[in-house]
Amino acid sequence: MRIVVIEFMSLDGVVQAPGGPEEDTDGGFAHGGWTHPFFDPETVGGAFNDTVSKAEGLLYGRRTWQNMAAAWPSRAGDPFADRMNAMPKYVVSETLSDDELTWNTTLIPGDAAVARLRELRDTGDGDLVVMGSPSLVRTLLHEGLVDELRLIVMPVILGGGKTIFPGDGLRHRLELVSATTGGTGVQVCTYRRAAE
Repeated sequence: MRIVVIEFMSLDGVVQAPGGPEEDTDGGFAHGGWTHPFFDPETVGGAFNDTVSKAEGLLYGRRTWQNMAAAWPSRAGDPFADRMNAMPKYVVSETLSDDELTWNTTLIPGDAAVARLRELRDTGDGDLVVMGSPSLVRTLLHEGLVDELRLIVMPVILGGGKTIFPGDGLRHRLELVSATTGGTGVQVCTYRRAAE
């Protein structure tokens, strides 16, 4: 199973609260919803549709899972939403319990996450897709568990906020597989792990 990460990202690497003002205000972040002016349905929508259509499951950190589980079930009837709602999900969390889970989700306890994700990666098929979840993605990158990184880069600098990149001092080499530019200046760049 491949772990594929897809992220909205500013030019300065910020991934925090792309969807709305109240999504994530940690650290006083005041730019929630910053992707909206640059959303190109063909380019951005196409990237998400392509990614989800190849997925066998979705993987989230707690906060992103809570936001997604609250939003997507009510969108049933749309083919993309139906695909999102039907497939299995996994949430990595130290605080959630099994009885809080909805939306076809399995809990992966935070202290066992790396080992469990290595196991899924070694024994599963298809793609396990991660959206949002910056803390989880930082860990996955640090541990060398990301097989593909799809960055949806918006032409804006936010001046600070959460990022997915580990500050571990290690070099993580990637190779560019494809790049597409939309009419709003958004770029979808797909990278895969390169041989060291």
